[in-house]
Amino acid sequence: MELFYSQNVQDRHILLDKEESGHLVRVLRHKSGDRINVMDGMGTMYECVIVDDSPSAAVAAIQQAHTQWGAHPYDLTLAVCPTKNSDRFEWFAEKATEMGVDGIVPVIGERSERKVFKTERLQRILVSAAKQSLKAKVPAVCAPVSVKEFIQASKEKDALKLIAWCFENEDKRVSIKDAVKAYEGKDIIVMIGPEGDFSPEEAKMAVSAGFQPVTLGSSRLRTETAALVATGVIYYNYCL
Repeated sequence: MELFYSQNVQDRHILLDKEESGHLVRVLRHKSGDRINVMDGMGTMYECVIVDDSPSAAVAAIQQAHTQWGAHPYDLTLAVCPTKNSDRFEWFAEKATEMGVDGIVPVIGERSERKVFKTERLQRILVSAAKQSLKAKVPAVCAPVSVKEFIQASKEKDALKLIAWCFENEDKRVSIKDAVKAYEGKDIIVMIGPEGDFSPEEAKMAVSAGFQPVTLGSSRLRTETAALVATGVIYYNYCL
């Protein structure tokens, strides 16, 4: 199934940008009268018919709209410290999108090696990942914030809040599998720290704000791997 992307909906028509139009017409050889599917990145997939096959500004007439197309039965926010190599963070975000995530927040911890992270390229990667995995919703990519700012902003949220904290209070940690399985709601927030872990002050603040310390198993995982393990556990619990 081919899936295109556009948020430019006008009068029961969808206008594709230059990149999508070129792929549609020049690469895939579509022409006026062909049926295509276009998603808006916000959860709706449109069945359409091409009415203008311009390779720079194609237009399709909407025949039918499907809301919540390709959706998953939970709402997951991943707050993950950017990795030193940005390619690893992008790889995690791409794969998390394929499984199912709703928001990605780069959080900067006291022990983070990368203190600056640009989100423009990541957003484009997630659009491609959503199309590839047949989802009509593209995860939101938030501007980077500090770990403490994120914790403070999450303090009053009614959600299952989990923090993967490696080195302290091991007796207080539970398996992420058990934490998710016991939860009866759908809103979940998971925090993953840098490879040097959260600082004791950050972890203490998180626990005071309602975050539950969890373990991801006995293996020592890289940041991006830990984030994907958490995503996979949640996907498995709700979707398989």
